[in-house]
Amino acid sequence: MFGEVIRTERLTPSMVRVVLGGSGLDGFEPTPFTDQYVNASFVPAGAPLAVPFDNDLARSLPDEHRPRPRRFTVRRWDTERRELTIDFVAHGDVGYAGAWAQRAVPGDRLQFRGPSGGYAPRPDADWHLLIGDESALPAIAASIEALPADGRCTAVIVVDDAAGEVSIDSACDAEIIWCHRATSSEPEHALLDAISSLEWPGGDVDVFLHGEAGEVREVRKFLVAERGLDPKAASISAYWRRDHTDEAWRAIKREWNAAQAQDA
Repeated sequence: MFGEVIRTERLTPSMVRVVLGGSGLDGFEPTPFTDQYVNASFVPAGAPLAVPFDNDLARSLPDEHRPRPRRFTVRRWDTERRELTIDFVAHGDVGYAGAWAQRAVPGDRLQFRGPSGGYAPRPDADWHLLIGDESALPAIAASIEALPADGRCTAVIVVDDAAGEVSIDSACDAEIIWCHRATSSEPEHALLDAISSLEWPGGDVDVFLHGEAGEVREVRKFLVAERGLDPKAASISAYWRRDHTDEAWRAIKREWNAAQAQDA
């Protein structure tokens, strides 16, 4: 499946929105999950491939020409327009996905598999706690927007500075707490600091915690040890790891997850 770029928008200094459409999305069937994602393939410069390409052919190419897989949350699917919106974290020409998004112009194409997913706000929860960084922001925003008017949630999101904040529409009672790395004495612990000082309401809480591996792990440990969270009843996952490429992180992620599970 593939989408054709219709328009792009710079949301923040580090986030680019790309809206895809076209007949290549005819088979797209959304999931009921607010963290639904697609597995996109980014063709390296100079590779003898054009979207749509044959996956078997792509796998037969030398490594430097093989498409690089990256997973991205669906920010929004417009059923009537049949338009797919994906928000990309972009840091200049670093990496494949962000660099592609920054250069994308109408008519460019992106091939992907999916969608799939695993989380949606639990309707019987008393309140929802959504935690993450820029990589988790699309899923957090989609989850908040999916909550009904009588829903209640708190979102704690770490970004570089005020320019990294985005608008999130919500019909529910939503408290959104933005943490800024630029004003934190220990940026890598900004998320934990905010969670540690958070007023904790009573009742049944539905937790969504996703983002950088180290930050996810220390927040998870705190919630389990100090707030009595059952990690098996929460949605917790590390999307990326600081100082690791996507390929390097995927190579060790299973062992890392096993080690994290031993924390509590």
